[in-house]
Formats: sequence, C-alpha cells, structure tokens
Amino acid sequence: MSTQSHCPYRQSNNLLDALASDKTKVAFLLGAGCPVSIPHPDGDVTKSLIPDIRGLTAVVKNKLGESKNHIDSFNAILKRIAEGEPADPTIEDILSHIRALQEVVRNGDMHGLTRTALAELDEKICEITTEVVGAELPDFNTPYHQLAKWIGGIQRAQPVEVFTPNYDLLVEQAFEAHRIPYFDGFVGSKEAFFDLTSMEENVSLPAHCLPVRWSRLWKLHGSINWWGRYEDENKKNIKVVRTGTEKPIKGDRQMIYPSHLKYDQSRRLPYLAMLDRLKNFLSRGQAVLVTCGYSFADQHLNEVIFHGLRSNPSAICFGLLYGPRSNYSDELIKKQKHPNLSLFASDGAVLGTIERDWRSDENLEHVMHGLSVIKKEPTGVDDTFLTNCEFQLGNFKHFGDFLEQQLSRCDDEKQSEKKVGNAA
Repeated sequence: MSTQSHCPYRQSNNLLDALASDKTKVAFLLGAGCPVSIPHPDGDVTKSLIPDIRGLTAVVKNKLGESKNHIDSFNAILKRIAEGEPADPTIEDILSHIRALQEVVRNGDMHGLTRTALAELDEKICEITTEVVGAELPDFNTPYHQLAKWIGGIQRAQPVEVFTPNYDLLVEQAFEAHRIPYFDGFVGSKEAFFDLTSMEENVSLPAHCLPVRWSRLWKLHGSINWWGRYEDENKKNIKVVRTGTEKPIKGDRQMIYPSHLKYDQSRRLPYLAMLDRLKNFLSRGQAVLVTCGYSFADQHLNEVIFHGLRSNPSAICFGLLYGPRSNYSDELIKKQKHPNLSLFASDGAVLGTIERDWRSDENLEHVMHGLSVIKKEPTGVDDTFLTNCEFQLGNFKHFGDFLEQQLSRCDDEKQSEKKVGNAA
C-alpha cells in the first residue's frame, strides 16, 4: 500500500469510536443532500423525496412561469439579478433580492415593482416551496428513522443535538415516529411560541433543564411551520410562532430563510439563536459534530463551524461529503487549515489538513467493508486501471445503515455483558 494514501477502514473506526462514547457531546448537521437520498415514486419514475436547492429553484421557476398573477414580477426580478451576481441564482438568492427590494421600494415603485407586488411574489415562492418540501416521510426504515433509533437507543450524559438548514419536517416526523422527545426552542400547543430564555439557559445544562434524553433540534434557516407575526401596528416587533403549514392569521409571514429580516429585528429571534447554539456546542469541551448532506457552501454556517474548531481544539468535525472531492471548492479541500476538521469524500479525504486518495487495497474481513467502504471492479487488465477504495458515508442512506449497525453492535455487547454477569 502506498504511504501517500488515507485508510478508509481506519477512518470508519475513528468515526465509530467518536460516536460510541456516552460522555462526549454529539451533534449532527443534516444538509439538503439528506432528503435527496430518499427515493420517492412519482408515476413511472422514482425521484428524490425532496430536491436539492437547484431542483427546488427549477420547480419554483416553472410554477411561477404558469402564474398569470406573478409571472411579470418574477421575470422583472430575474432580469435584475441577471445583471449582477450570482450568475446562476438559487431560490434563496432570489428571495434575498426580493426582500432587499421591499426595504428599498417602500411605498414607491422600481421598474414596475411595487412593495405589494414584491410581497405577493415572496408569499407565492414560500407557498410553492412549502408544497415541495412539505413531503411526508415514507413509512419505512429511512435514514431519518435510523438516526432517530440511534439517538433513542444509546443513553448519554449529554443530549444529542441535530442542526439543519433544511425547511422540511422530516426530522420531526422521524422523532415522533420513534417517540424521541425533542426541544426545538418553541413551547406550547396550538400556536407554540419561541422561548429564547429556555434556549439560553439550556446552554449550560443547569439542574432544572430538560432531561438529557430529550434531543435538541435547531432549524438554522427556519421551517415551513414557522410564522412571523407583527405584534403592533407599526410593524416593528415580530413574534414567531410554530403551527401547521397553513397560514394561521392573515398577514403572517412564513419564516423560510432569514434574509428578509433586518439584524435589529432578528438578533433575538430564532435564526441567530439557532446559530448561537451551534457556536456554543463547538466552543466547550469534547464535542463531535458530524455533517452529512452538507456541501459547505453556506458561508455563514462555515464561519460558525470553522471558528468553533479554531477556538476549541477538543472539538472535531467529521464532514461526510457526497461524491468525489472535485465536487467541492479548492478552499475547502486543498486550502483548509483546520486540523480538527476531517473531510471524507468518496475518492479521498482531507485529514489534519492533508489531502490524499483512499488506499487501493481492500480489507474484505473488516466489519466496515461493504458498509462504509467498497471497491469497484477494475476497468482494465493493466495495473494502471486499478481503482482505489471508495467511501460511502457521504450518502445519507449509507450513513443511516452505519448508525443502525453501530446500534446493533451496542445491543449485542449489552446482551453479552448481561450473560457474563448472570453466569458469574
């Protein structure tokens, strides 16, 4: 084996060991790639349960193109964006532009765009987005179910925290399916209200906090069941409630993607409070953050993660990347300077800031072979066509299987200990 390679089997064991300790703080960051990994039948074809941001953008564009009430405003927005950056805007870029214009236009008009037209377009985009991402989790063993079972199956000294920039309700559905209690910053029933005090007090885990077996769920970019409501006629103070996905009161605004709120309005609202939870998680003690389905393309989240890793050498982040390293920026793969950030792509890894391919020889006897590590058949007879091992855990489906097997091993070990104890 070449010395200039990383061993995927060893790194699989390192991840297992990091997640096995019942005293270490553990958190997961689940990105948009997670629901993409779940197949969903659509007529004669099978699609992803929820598309990625590019797929969502395409759906929104198609539906707005069919809307007589919004097509002119939407085309005007696209024309404005085409004159600047980014070159290929996503729906989040488009929403940001619309919301920024609303603050500029006020009661006037800009190239035929009024504040009312912009607000209606904003609302329509959120409505379409809700239709797409409001999918029901299939009633079978999805990776979300496997994660929920893993969280509920291991008793820990610290609660497991789940962070996600996704707007969907898939984590909530999986938790509830497996009766995993969780706290998401909201309190109440009919119209649960956001309780910042509970979140802030929960950081240091005082004696009166929620039980450790309650997971924490932090929706970093909002959710399709969050609604912003002005508390006064001047529309200066906003309260946030969590209800169903139907608009609870006329005038309420769906809290999807935080770009539409000024800093002074949102600094005590969910978005920044959720980011603060991620900061606090990484800043103290031994902390393990595992990302899956996250491409490290969100600079705001990256800043929080990288700052936490710099400030706390005891924290470590395992970035499980989907596909090869070439899918990701040079800044992330070739120039990243965080020794406690381990990035695992299908064709290689960055460990301790050192980028290398995976080793070429496979270990068929290793427990992780076929689960986290595979090797494809060579494409030719000559040694130059030999393939390296491939790492699979960047696919949320395989990561779910990985967690399920670890939970099964833990159960087997408990049963063995129990038998030994009874024999003694």
